Amino acid sequence: MNTLFWLIAFAAGSAISVQAAVNTQLANDMGGNTPAAALVSFAVGAVALGLIALSRGGVSGALASLPSQPLWHFAGGVLGAGAIFSTVLLAPRIGFANLLALVIAGQLSSSLAIDHFGLVGAVVREISLVKAAGAVVMVAGVFITLFSNSIRHAFERVA
Repeated sequence: MNTLFWLIAFAAGSAISVQAAVNTQLANDMGGNTPAAALVSFAVGAVALGLIALSRGGVSGALASLPSQPLWHFAGGVLGAGAIFSTVLLAPRIGFANLLALVIAGQLSSSLAIDHFGLVGAVVREISLVKAAGAVVMVAGVFITLFSNSIRHAFERVA
């Protein structure tokens, strides 16, 4: 079962890259209006999720529980909107590979902290030295991605 979950996670990561590219084109076609493009993306996603929620047996019970939720439970929507807006804003400015490398580094760093300390109510999953080493290797990969041109030029000068 883990393999299926891993494949779904990989597909979700791929979708984030494609979404950034699609939303960037949407913003371009909307006269460069990045917030409007992010809004349209979120609205289309909300409609799709609404249809999925309805197909699973209604949402009235779930909606009825909303007033009793602490305000911080709604931060996910704000964070998601900020993430979508940021990808639309930054992709044409810093490139898709650099954008996603930094997004992955941010996701990895924050997820390690969430797991290790059980932040925001998550189950504590202590970070082993091996997992920390893997994260360091991934972050090193981010730096190689970000500075690949400078690294290549440095090697060309040496050779």
